[in-house]
Amino acid sequence: MKKIVALFLLSISTFSFSQEKDQSEFFIAESYYRQGEYEKATQIYKKLYDKSSFNTTYLNRLISCYQQTDKFLIAENLLKEKINKNPSQTYLYVFLGYNFDKQQFQELAKNNYDKAINSLDENAAYGGIIGRLFKDYNKLDLAITTYQKSMEKNPSSNYNFQIAQIYGEKGDFKQMFESYINLVDKNANYLNLIQRYSSKYITDDPENETNILFRKTLLRKSLSNPKEEWNILLSWLFAQQKDYSKALIQEKALYQRNPINLSEIISLGKLAYESKDFEAAQKCFNFINEKSNLKEEKIEANLYLVKILIATENPETENFFLALFNKFGKNAATIKLQVTYAEYLTFNKNKPEQATIVLEEALTYAKSKFDKGRIKLKLGDVLVFRGKFNKALIYFSQIQTQLKGSELAQEARFKVAQTSYYKGDFTWAKVQAKVLKSSTTQLIANDAVDLFLKITDNEPVDSIPSGLKEFARAELLFYQNKTEEALQQLEILLNPKKQAKADFFNGAKPGEVIYDDVLYLQAKLFIKQDKFLEAIASLEKIIAADNQGFLTDDIYYMMAETYNNHLKNTEKAQEYYQKIIFEYSSSIYLVDARKKYRKLRGDKVQ
Repeated sequence: MKKIVALFLLSISTFSFSQEKDQSEFFIAESYYRQGEYEKATQIYKKLYDKSSFNTTYLNRLISCYQQTDKFLIAENLLKEKINKNPSQTYLYVFLGYNFDKQQFQELAKNNYDKAINSLDENAAYGGIIGRLFKDYNKLDLAITTYQKSMEKNPSSNYNFQIAQIYGEKGDFKQMFESYINLVDKNANYLNLIQRYSSKYITDDPENETNILFRKTLLRKSLSNPKEEWNILLSWLFAQQKDYSKALIQEKALYQRNPINLSEIISLGKLAYESKDFEAAQKCFNFINEKSNLKEEKIEANLYLVKILIATENPETENFFLALFNKFGKNAATIKLQVTYAEYLTFNKNKPEQATIVLEEALTYAKSKFDKGRIKLKLGDVLVFRGKFNKALIYFSQIQTQLKGSELAQEARFKVAQTSYYKGDFTWAKVQAKVLKSSTTQLIANDAVDLFLKITDNEPVDSIPSGLKEFARAELLFYQNKTEEALQQLEILLNPKKQAKADFFNGAKPGEVIYDDVLYLQAKLFIKQDKFLEAIASLEKIIAADNQGFLTDDIYYMMAETYNNHLKNTEKAQEYYQKIIFEYSSSIYLVDARKKYRKLRGDKVQ
């Protein structure tokens, strides 16, 4: 018995060793193949194929090597021999047909391709492999024919996904979308997969050809065969295009059929809010308020409704806050609402002391360490606003220690970097920002990179003042809503000799990075004071200096928005929106710039 066990174990070990050896040799052969060393690759593939003649990967590569070295007759004989031995393996006719194709023997190639396709009359099971081989050989029409015939002969098979991908490769997007939608029609489980693959062709532009084709295909399908999947896909399409009001119409239709789950409308409202489509966001959250029976959903909806009031500077904002606290109370469930109220009191009403009291009270309701972290993060912000940097840094450091690895901890680290920057401790700020450059949260990473570059580009060299300390001071004043003082600080940077105590610094000059930063901040401050022409003048100076770098699209967008919203100069607004569209296609402002440009031009936006 022991001998039998030993022999069994030995055979397993030998088999495993043989497999590992074959795999290793295959990787070597693949390396030769990719480097174009086909003779060397042929020797290894031939050896592997002789050991495993059933392995189509080895056969495919071996034949390809023969073809690459013009040994077509050897490949032909090998294939014919294999077909004679295994006439049921009709996919081999595709290999043989392509071997003739490579030699420009079109009639022989066609005969063998036809044999492969016609074999599906007897055995449709080979449809998958024959179709895939045609696709690999870029015989796309033959691949489609194969898949369609396979489904005809075997109705239980479904190759609509493969067919759709091939239509996409051919650029026949109409047929591609029809195939994708037919796939969903047969099996709704493919819905997420279709969204993922369709997203390769769908853009944020509603006038894009593929967007129009996708929408029309869905609408036709919804008329002939109504299903909720078509509403889901239409909602998804409109959300991709940032047409959130249209997406909401589809979500409402879905809710009418199944009035249970409002989560999709909540997500849509948040997307609309983040995209600053406050009108659509308000519609979403009002609908949730009206339909939901869950207290948590109502609180969340009202949180965003009050955020919309803040963003649109509605004079009823504070009354709305008080009404919400009267309705839902101050407790663990309304902590986010309390934090938002404190932020509003600080940055909109200039009442940081009252905000501190609100947050300290909120801490007494917090049950989880994450709730405490959110409150402390906002407390730190309020303390920075009040100029109490050291106490703010204590709160930020506590979050880093207590919530290691979390997004809140990374945000707290950035706040440490930012606060250190405001204090003029550029070395420590740069260290913290450098760590966050690889943050898992893209927004934090981007902010960290911006701060790191700002310090690196402008920090003093050889103890010669660069103006960075004064600029950091101006940014702090901007953060504290001290607009006039911030402008005075920037004036020192631009015209230091006007200030008796500023002789140590020669001033920011065109061509210097800090010059652009100073003027850009100055423009933002002028806009805050409704001094729009002065803001334009500051931005034009940056453009004239021709050194705006990564700020360029920000500058053009600010100019376009100022001309459009405040100076009512549509011609100039179009000019700067157009610059973003044609010169900065990767800009975060592209979608908004395109829509506003078309609206100003009088286009009918779909």
